Amino acid sequence: MKRILSDLRYLQPLLILTWALFQSRALEEEECSTGECGHSHSVGGQAVLEGVMMRGKRSWGIAVRRPSQAIGLHSFLLNDLGKRYPLLKLPILRGVVALGESLTLGIRALGISANLSTGEEIYGEACVPAEDEAKLTKKEIRQKKRQQQTLGWKDMGLSLVIAIFFSIGLFVALPLFIAKELEFMLENAFLFNLVEGVIRVVIFLAYVVIISRIPDLRRVFQYHGAEHKTIHAFEAGEELIPERINKKFSTLHPRCGTAFLLIVMVLAILVFAVVGKPDLWILVASRIVGIPLVAGLSYEVIKYAGRHKDGFLASVVLWPGLGLQRLTTREPSDDQVEVAISSLSEVLRVDGGQEPLPCKMHEAGRVPAPAGA
Repeated sequence: MKRILSDLRYLQPLLILTWALFQSRALEEEECSTGECGHSHSVGGQAVLEGVMMRGKRSWGIAVRRPSQAIGLHSFLLNDLGKRYPLLKLPILRGVVALGESLTLGIRALGISANLSTGEEIYGEACVPAEDEAKLTKKEIRQKKRQQQTLGWKDMGLSLVIAIFFSIGLFVALPLFIAKELEFMLENAFLFNLVEGVIRVVIFLAYVVIISRIPDLRRVFQYHGAEHKTIHAFEAGEELIPERINKKFSTLHPRCGTAFLLIVMVLAILVFAVVGKPDLWILVASRIVGIPLVAGLSYEVIKYAGRHKDGFLASVVLWPGLGLQRLTTREPSDDQVEVAISSLSEVLRVDGGQEPLPCKMHEAGRVPAPAGA
């Protein structure tokens, strides 16, 4: 239970960053599909526990600072459902698919980082010293691996369930409850949904302000800043040296998906206006069921903004992000930027045609040069 509470303390804010990764994918894909992203790669990222996850064209990787100060690296190939099932690339549907893929990837990355950041050994995946693993038989490695996954993912799964229920209560049920209490003053369904939406935005902003002041979460936001700085440097074609990146680049990035959460909340007002003002439980259910539709619509709005970057809509979509990022990012240390570079380097290595590695280690201060940069 202690481990579950520890995971939950970080998991709730990190779920927001995972959703943000999904939102930013729309803008990244639109810019790079038109050749306007200024580099050959579309790269996105997410802060995790004591590390950074990066996503490339065909792979994703995660780098985590371990208690020994070594950096643990994982890399995996992406499973692009759109390539296997072209129907899923249709408007709206592609947004729903992107949401599912990003949440799955993000939660998996959080599970990996939770283990690596606490120094737990990942048997059978080269995350233990080679000499230690060599002393074990294959059967012993399988047993240790199975035991770890059962315990680790059980804790993470329970933490995730609690975090989801907390999100539903805070961002869905609470705004609806308050709006219902004010229903006598709200004449029509649109006004009711407008008030509910405004309440939700206020709660969300208050939540971000509160968690941004929690000391334990400061490192998560520092890694968020390290991720932005590293992507800035990569897109600018700069040499990836931690000290240089930290001095030269900003923690704010115009493609950060955090800002797009506000777009989702605005679109939700319009979408859920058709539901009317039924009983509270029906309203809550409609919001949960309607999340995929809202996600799909927001994905299309963001892609449109990416095609018309100089237009009014793009300004409206992107402007709130820089202000919100001042709450969700912090200035990182050089060591944290080193972790972000390690994650990016691993993704570029695999995207360059090399095989992904389930896990490998390198010592602090020895960041490998990114392949294909």
